[in-house]
Formats: sequence, C-alpha cells, structure tokens
Amino acid sequence: MSSIESSLPDSAAQPRRTQSTAFVFAGGGSLGAIEVGMLRELIHHGEYPTCVVGSSAGAINAAYFAGSPNSEGIAKLEALWRQIRRQDIMPFSMHGLFDLVFRHRPHLVEATALRALLEKNFPFTRIEQAAIPLHVVATEVLSGNEVVLSSGAVVDAILASTAIPGVFPPVRIGNMDLVDGGVADNTPISVAIRLGATRIVVLSAGFACSLQAPPASAVAQALHALTLVIARQLVRDLEFYATRADIFVVPPLCPLHISPYDYTQCGSLIDQAAATTRDWLESGGLEHAFVPNELQQYSPEPG
Repeated sequence: MSSIESSLPDSAAQPRRTQSTAFVFAGGGSLGAIEVGMLRELIHHGEYPTCVVGSSAGAINAAYFAGSPNSEGIAKLEALWRQIRRQDIMPFSMHGLFDLVFRHRPHLVEATALRALLEKNFPFTRIEQAAIPLHVVATEVLSGNEVVLSSGAVVDAILASTAIPGVFPPVRIGNMDLVDGGVADNTPISVAIRLGATRIVVLSAGFACSLQAPPASAVAQALHALTLVIARQLVRDLEFYATRADIFVVPPLCPLHISPYDYTQCGSLIDQAAATTRDWLESGGLEHAFVPNELQQYSPEPG
C-alpha cells in the first residue's frame, strides 16, 4: 500500500466526536446517495468521527463531509445529490463511443464534467485543509495495489478514486496512474484499522438486491455485477476484522431495485436511507456489532 499522510489541526474537532471512530464510506455509483441519508441521521444522533475514509463514490461523500462535518455541510451535500444527473458525471455520446471502438481510445468518457462539478461544489482544494482527517482510497492501475491519499489536491484524489476502468481515464498523481478505489478496496475497513481506528461505522451503498431483470445497458450490468462482488467482500472483511475493532454497518436498503447507473432516484434513496437508519439507531444499532440481515446471504457457509 502507498500512502501520503497528513496531520490536521486539533482546533477543527467537533465537540461530540467519539475518539478513534472512523466513518468508512463505500463505493456504489448513484447508490452513494444512500450514504447521505445514513450520514444525516448519524450526525443527528450525535455520532461524529475522528476521521473519514472513502472509496469510489464514497470518496465524494467522505471528502465533502470532512470539509464541513456538521449538519449544514450535510444539507449542502444532500442538495448536490438531489440535483445530480448521469450527464453531470458520465456524459456519454456517439462521438465518445466512436472513439472507443474505432480509434481505440482506452476509456469511454473524459472526466471533464465530473471535475467541473466537484470544483464548483467543494469548499476546499487540498485534502489537508479538511476539518477532520480525510483519506481517499484509489487503485494503482498496473499493480492493482491500494493507494491511500491523505494529502494533495482533493479533486484529483476523488477523480482517481472514482475513475471506473474503461469508463474514465486513469488519474496521474505523483508517479502513479490511479483508477477506481473500488477495484482494490471498495469498503476500506482495513485502511481505517491501519489508521488506528478502534471503532468503525460503515456506510454501505449496498446493491440492487431486488432487480426483476438484468440492467439494460452494458455499463449498468457491469456496475451491478461489481456491487454483488463488493457485497461478498464486505461480509468477509467484517468477519476477518471483527476482533480488531468494533465495526457497525448501517444496514443498506433492501429491497432495492435501482441500478448504480441510475441517477434519477437519488432524492428517494436519501429519504429511504434516512428513515431506515433512524429506525436502526433508535433500536440500538450502535450497541451491538453484527452483519446486517441485508448482507446475511453473502456470509460463507459454515464448515
């Protein structure tokens, strides 16, 4: 693992933050909107992390929250997700498809639209300027090694962490070409533990667990398949690291029939996730660490 570490001022600390607690934000495309509803209720409940770790779409949420770790910041992040559309992130065109097929361009779209969106909405420019420590996970394109970015340009780090191979181009940071953090570690619990967290709250975007038919497009099918792999890996990590930290997983939405490629339902996802998270918190969800029922089907068979 490569890592660029940074130290942040203690004066930015939130008063009710629990010591050694990390919020881990997983990837999931448009399903990243779910994490905003979860986050809103966690903060309303009085949960504040000492640091945040984000991968892929979760890096957007982690970074925005790290810059404004309060209810006002979450409200702005929520407003951003409610107005976002696929064209704001993946503006596919016939011209881009032509270049991919006939000119052998290695990616489908440029990250120009996403960069513009991030630069317009982010309240800080460098990771070390965040109010609480922020760590963004990406993947080194040749080796597949996990890379943890803890300083440097925040927009570049997020673009690297969200650079889906074949869809977006890799992002050059230092001497490394980086792609989507989900390739190496979509739910970076291990990173939080290496950073010293003894208590971890996982915000998982989940997966479309109740589709009646496969997604229509090739990109949507690929993203859905990836979320299924991710769900299995998350359960394995929860079981592997259970003795290293107290790990609490905010239950993902299920049933859920929305593809991670569909950005038309983000507002509804936020509302649903807020409601289920509120119920989970009120029923003592942060009192006992366990694999949520929504993920039980991915637990290894005994023996």
